[in-house]
Amino acid sequence: MPSARDNGTAAGAGAVYGLGFIGAVVYFIQTAEGFWDGVVGFLQAIVWPAFLVHELMKFLEM
Repeated sequence: MPSARDNGTAAGAGAVYGLGFIGAVVYFIQTAEGFWDGVVGFLQAIVWPAFLVHELMKFLEM
């Protein structure tokens, strides 16, 4: 049975993801040159943690 402490950690991780998502959406939409670039930017913002982990693993040569 999960403890209350586990729920707090999950909530904190969700908050970090949410703030990162908002920041990524703002960045990608600001740099978009057209409507479809904005749509692709929005989709990229959804999966930004995957890009981050991929680049980190490349950097660490894993």
